[in-house]
Amino acid sequence: MAIYDLIIKNGTIVTADSIVQGDIAIKDGKIKEVAVGTSLDATADKEINAEGLHILPGLIDTHVHFNEPGRTEWEGLETGSRSLAAGGVTTFFDMPLNSTPPTINKANLALKSSAADEKSVVNPRFWGGLVPENIGDLKGLHENGVIGFKAFMSPSGIADFSNVDDETLYKGMKEIASLGSLLAVHAESTVICDQLAKEKIGQGKVSARDYVESRPIISEIEAVRRVISYAEATGCKLHIVHASSRKVVQVINEAKQRGLDVTVETCPHYLSLTVKDLEEKGVLAKCAPPLRDEEEVEDLWAAVANGEINVIGSDHSPAPASMKMVKDNIFDGWGGISGAQSTLNILLTEGHFKRKLPLEKIVELTATNPAKLFGLSTKGTIAEGYDADLAIVNLNESFELKKEDLFYRHQHSPYVGMTFKGNVKTTIVGGEVVFEDGKILGK
Repeated sequence: MAIYDLIIKNGTIVTADSIVQGDIAIKDGKIKEVAVGTSLDATADKEINAEGLHILPGLIDTHVHFNEPGRTEWEGLETGSRSLAAGGVTTFFDMPLNSTPPTINKANLALKSSAADEKSVVNPRFWGGLVPENIGDLKGLHENGVIGFKAFMSPSGIADFSNVDDETLYKGMKEIASLGSLLAVHAESTVICDQLAKEKIGQGKVSARDYVESRPIISEIEAVRRVISYAEATGCKLHIVHASSRKVVQVINEAKQRGLDVTVETCPHYLSLTVKDLEEKGVLAKCAPPLRDEEEVEDLWAAVANGEINVIGSDHSPAPASMKMVKDNIFDGWGGISGAQSTLNILLTEGHFKRKLPLEKIVELTATNPAKLFGLSTKGTIAEGYDADLAIVNLNESFELKKEDLFYRHQHSPYVGMTFKGNVKTTIVGGEVVFEDGKILGK
C-alpha cells in the first residue's frame, strides 16, 4: 500500500478541461496520483476530507505590487502573500516598480528574491522593469530568472521608475525579443491623459467622473496600437495588462489574427466595479486605467466568456489609508486597488453564479493559461507530476467581506461590505497547508 504525505479525499476536482469526483495523493510537494471516481488504496500522514467541496489548481496572480524592499509601509511580501493564500492563490508575479530600489537590474532583483524567500507563504516570481536607463541590464535580469519585463507608456506614479519614450520602447523590445522573453505594458497615452487631466483640473473639475473622462478608452487604444506596431517590427512577445474595455481587447485580437504573439489581461475590478462605485467609494476605488460604466463591464464579461481574454490578474496596488482618503480632489489620491485576496471570490460570484461562467473557464484564466504563457510547466492544473498547489473551495458558502477578514497591511478595499458566494477553505502550496479555515498556517 502506497504511503503519501497528504491525501485529499472525496473532492470535486476542477481543471480547465473537466470536473470530476476523486482523490488526490501528494508526496514531496508533487501530485503523485489522481484517482477519478474511486477511492485511493493508500495511507497518508494527513488526510483532508473534501466531500462537498471543489478542488481547483491554486491561482497564479500574474500582477501584484508588494512594494518590498523599501516601501513595506505600503504592503510587504509577508502581508501580501498571506492575503493571496487566503484567496486561494499559490503563485504570484511581483511588479518591479514599487520597491525601493526598483527591480531594474540583477542586484536589485536579488534583494527582492531574498526577501521573498524569507517572508512569502506562497510561490514568488518577479517581473523585471524596462526603463530608459536599463536596456543594458535586461540580459542580466533575464538570466537571473525574471518572468518577463514590464514598462509604462505613461507615468507610473513612482519617481524612480520612469515611463518609456518611444525610442526606449522600441530598443527595449528588440533586446527582449533577442532574449526570448516578453514585455508587459501599461498602455495609456501620456499625451491624451496629461492634456485631459490639465484641462479638467484647470477648470476645477475634480470629481470621480472627471477623473474617468481624463483617461478615456481611446487613450488605451492609442497606446495599444502603437506598442503592437513595435511588436510587429521587433518580433517581441507582448502582453497588455489591465485592459479596462472590450474595445481595447478587440484591437489586441485583431493583432492576434494577423499572427502576432500578443496576449491580454484584465482584472477583477473591471469585471465587478463601475464608475458609480468610484463616485460612492472615492479614491478607495481609484485605479488606472479607471473603472468604466456598466455597459463596458458587461461587454468585458462577454469577452471573457468568448475566450478573448488570456489572463485575469488582480493588479493589487495597495497604499496607506492616508493616500486613499483624499476627498476634495480625486486626482490627488493614489490610484491603485487592494484586491488580491478577492480575485477568486469575484470570479465565482460575478462570473460563475451570476453570469454562468463555467468553473473550467475560471481555472483556465487564473491558473492554466498563466502557467502556459509564462513557462511554469509544473503548475496550472491538477494532474500526476504537477506541483501540489491547490485551493479547496466551498461553493455553497456565502459571506460578507469585512475589513478584519483582510490580511493586507492596510485593511481597506472597495470590496469590503460586498457579499460573495464561494469561500476558500484551504490553500495548499507545494503539498503544505498554508491557509485553513480563516488562518494562516505557513511561515
